This record gives sequence, structure tokens and C-alpha cells, in this order.
Amino acid sequence: MNKLLRDRLTRTESFTSLDLHFADFMQKLDGRKDDASLFLAAACVSSMNRHGHICLELSQFAGRKVSEGADFFYPDLGTWRDVLQKSPAVGRPGEFKPLIFDGNSKLYLHRYSVYQTRLASFIKSRPAASDPVMVSDLKQHLNLLFDGNPSEGEIDWQKIACLLSVINGFTVISGGPGTGKTTTIVKIISLFLAMNPEKNPKIALAVPTGKAAARLQDAIREARDSLPCAEEIKSKIPSAASTIHRLLGSISGSPHFRHHENNRLDVDMVIIDESSMVDLALLSKLTMALPDHARLILVGDKDQLASVEAGSAFGDICDTCRINSFSEPVSRMIFDATGMEMEMEDDFESNPETQIRDCMVQLVKSYRFGETSGIRKISRAINAGNDTLAVEYLEERKYPDIRWQKVPGQRHLQAELKHSVIKEFHDYLSAENPSDALMMFGQFQILCALREGPYGVHAVNRLIEEILVSSGRIRKTDSLWYHGRPVMITRNDYRLNLFNGDVGIAWQDPKDFELRVFFPDEANGFRTIHPSRIGEHETVYAMTVHKSQGSEFDNILLLLPDRESPVLTRELVYTAITRARKQVMIWGDASVLHAAIQKRVERISGLKDILHYGLSPYPSSHKQQTNMSEQLPEKTHPQQTDFK
Repeated sequence: MNKLLRDRLTRTESFTSLDLHFADFMQKLDGRKDDASLFLAAACVSSMNRHGHICLELSQFAGRKVSEGADFFYPDLGTWRDVLQKSPAVGRPGEFKPLIFDGNSKLYLHRYSVYQTRLASFIKSRPAASDPVMVSDLKQHLNLLFDGNPSEGEIDWQKIACLLSVINGFTVISGGPGTGKTTTIVKIISLFLAMNPEKNPKIALAVPTGKAAARLQDAIREARDSLPCAEEIKSKIPSAASTIHRLLGSISGSPHFRHHENNRLDVDMVIIDESSMVDLALLSKLTMALPDHARLILVGDKDQLASVEAGSAFGDICDTCRINSFSEPVSRMIFDATGMEMEMEDDFESNPETQIRDCMVQLVKSYRFGETSGIRKISRAINAGNDTLAVEYLEERKYPDIRWQKVPGQRHLQAELKHSVIKEFHDYLSAENPSDALMMFGQFQILCALREGPYGVHAVNRLIEEILVSSGRIRKTDSLWYHGRPVMITRNDYRLNLFNGDVGIAWQDPKDFELRVFFPDEANGFRTIHPSRIGEHETVYAMTVHKSQGSEFDNILLLLPDRESPVLTRELVYTAITRARKQVMIWGDASVLHAAIQKRVERISGLKDILHYGLSPYPSSHKQQTNMSEQLPEKTHPQQTDFK
């Protein structure tokens, strides 16, 4: 391979040394030293995966210059396909090769091809539950849970979601803030218990982070108390939620879990909240650990930020087809059980693959924000990509729940922050006990789009500490720890039962005046841990929008940088705004906000094509296996050695 090409790639920002070393290895396996086609493909697929994509779409690179000012070009699409199909380092789906080519234009790292194929196979195999459902019983129990009558022509999508969750083996429920997702979860569980009174079904609630688990537990308990059902049913509704990693059984130092396809979970129903945060690999591993009869229900907001790790599985599934339209058999069952008439698509019978939409429902009614709410209006405008309308809502200054201010320059940022910081953090710092401090701290949050730079969380947290020290609100010494310091855990610690995203506050223990870190606790209200035992963490007066997922606050201040950034996207702005229950203050520049709303996160995968168009993940020469574990050599299970 031309050394000049490799040197050129080394100097670009698109490729790391890991990408290039992996490409070198693939080139050696290929054996053709004079042809750089495979080297370029391997470097690109490694880079794309690192940036959150599941695969490399060859057509996006074919024929283009490798870098600006370079004389090197990527191969044309036809040549590239031919090289990949002939390379011994590249296989077809189902083969055990480090790179997998779909025969068309998508190239995968082996393990991501397996993850995607397994997830798609699971979804396509579970359109209906294994146990039959009596419509008369379903109607009776639904009427008990939903005693109100919607207006004529109005569809109660929560009711439809409950029905689908019982009749399907796989269900997806998406909804924006305040659409009643948690209420729907509680009613699904109640309905499932009522429909199976003698089986005493086992139901698991799981979320991506420990912080989201704590919030879900609180919301479940609150919704359960007001549920219109028998006390016997209420007593069986689980309030405990765990992280998905804990549910599957993490193995220290390993990407694998104790529960897998050969040691499945003992559950009848699994409900995953905040599903947009779940990456493809984790979701695939979860589906493989489910028993054949178990129902899986994914709940989330498809318009939020995707997972930090590779893939956008929840968004891909939701974008497969038009939601809230159903096949004729399911529409008839909905009518028989609820009296509500559903919209049907013309292509349902002609294209059976699109019947996946029988498993999906979108909650559309907001119970938190009225039609005149600024948060509701601007979030809708952002989702629609209407940046002009979104900025108009802010600049009109007619909505009390959304406020807009031009972001101050770097030199003036601390001075502008001072008023808000002292006002909003006063109550929690003046609290008489750590329990009240924890509750009050959750009422306001500063969200940053970036981690680094003058408008990133690290710099902003330092500015806030300086403000609080100079105003006498905190007394900070040379020690890292001080009374009132809020911290966020950044890495799971199963010994201490602390998880990535958990927030606590350092506080003098009223019992002995020793400084300890107080974290919310389901049983006792809070629990204490000595600061010396706390692992990886960071100060969290301000947090990134990514870290705020799974949380809600009464009021937020969204701090955007003074210039455009690749991180600023429609999904990030929408996620930030919808963390607020009452009010949003946005500091930004109008041109930066316009650009962010126009920019969507696009993560490349083949999941949508497989689910919607029925494209088989296997070439015609390979027979699809029913048991996906047969796709890999026995030595790779369960402690398989993945390529890359």
C-alpha cells in the first residue's frame, strides 16, 4: 500500500491510530498489498463506528477525495464492491469474518452485523404474543382502567398502547414530555396482571441509567396510588426498577452478561423506559436473554438524543413506518375492545413486512403542557425542523415558560451567571438537612451543550464554584470535597450500588458533623457514603444535555456556545428543552440556534431497511437460522472473542 496515502490519513481528523492499525491488520489478512481499497474500507468502517454509526455506507465515500488537497480517491462503488466480495477478510451475513458486506453498499464490523441481525430477527418473530387473548376480558379490564370517555372522534392512545402491549410479544411506545408514558406503563402492568390472575406473572422494569431508575421508581409509586383497580392488583405492581446492565447481570471487566441466550431471564414481561438511550449492542443482548414467551415493551421519546454508544435502535424502529396506523385484523380487535376506529394503510395486505406498525404507538396528547405553552410550541417547531418559527417563539417573549437571552461573551459569562446561580442555588445550600437539599437541588439545572471549551461543563462548573465562594454560599478549601458540593457518578460502581448518572450532595452528617456524600435511596430517603470511597465522578452544578437524559427539572438554563459546533443538533436542543417541567431559559445566538435545529443526527444502520423493506440480513445462498447462536462458532459463546 502506498505509504504516502497512510501518512495523509494519519494527518486527517477523521481517522485515529486505532482505525489505521485495524486497517493494516485487515490489509494483511487480505494479502493484496498493492490495492488500498480494503485498507480504506476498513479504516472508514472503524471510524464510522467510533462516531456512532453501525456500518459504513460505501456510496457516501465512493469516488470522493480521501481528504482535501489530496490526490487520493476512494474507489468507485462498483470496484469497491468487487474488492470486498473477493477479499478473504470479508464475509457475508452469517459468516465468521472480521468484516461483513451485505452485497449491496453496507460494510459492518462483524459484531455489529450480528447485533443488528439478532435484533431484527427478534422483532420480526414477535408480532403476536404466544398466549391467546380473549377480547371480552380485554374490553372489561380496559374499561376499568380507562373510565373516562374521550371526545367524539378522539383516540385514547394510552388505551391503545395498553392493548397492543398485551396482544403483542413486542411493542414500542413513543411519546414526548408529559404524554403520560409512566402512567401508561403502570396501566400496562395492571392490565397484564388482571388478564393473568392465576399465573402471577414476573415483570421487570429497567432503564439505561441508575438516575433514570430512581426517577421511574418514584413515578411508578405515584401513578400506582391513583390507579382505578383492585388493591390486590396494585400490591403486585413492581415499583423497583433496575439498570439494564443489572437486570442482565454484569460481569466485571467483560462486555458479556450472566444472562444470555443459554441462560435466559426468568420473566414474563420486560418494560424498558428511556429506550432512546439504549444502544444497539445492549438492546440486542437483552432480546437474546428473553425467554420465548416473554413480552418486551420499549418506551421512550423517538425525537430525543440517541444513545452514546453506536446505533440509534429505538429511532430506527420508530422510523420504520408510519405510526398509529394498523392492519385490518388489529384494527378490528381495537374496535371490538375499545369502540375506537383506527386508520388503516392501503399497503398492509400487499406488503406484509410493514405490519411491524401493528406493534407501535405514538402518544400524542400532552397532559403537562397546554396548547398555549411555550415549551410545547417550541418543542414541536424544533421537531418539525422549523428553526424560523422556533426562534420567533423565543424572540416574541409572549410565553412565560420560555425565555431567551443572547449568550454573553466569554469574559462576561461569569458576571451574567451570577444572579441566576445565587438565586437558584440558594434554597438547596440553605437547607437544614441533606434530604431537603437533595430535593431542592433537583428543582433547577444548568445544561451545557459541550463538555470542553469556555461554554462547556468543566469551565462553567468552575465559574459557578467561584461565584458561590465569593458570595459566601460555599466554603471551598484546597480539598476536592466541601459542604454542599453536588456530584454526578460517571462510572458504574456495583460495590456501592452507584451508577453512571447518579447525583448526590456532599453534606455534613447531622449525626457527627463528618462530611459524607448523600444519595437518594428508595427505602430510607437517602444513604451516605464517605467521599474517599466515591469513584469516578464530577461536579454537577452544570451538566451536559446528554447526561440530563432520564431526568426532569422544574427550571433549566440551557447554555449554548457562541458559535456553531458539530455537537449542536435538533435532537440535542429538543432533549434539553423537554427536561423542563415549568420553565426554560435559553442563552444563545440566533444564528447558532438556527443552524442547530436544521441539523439532524443521522446514524447509519441497516435495521430500518430490514424491518421495513423486508431486506434479509442473509444472502440468498445462506439459510437463515432460527437459533441465532448457530451463526457463530461454539467457542465464541458465551465468552466470545469479537473482531474489533
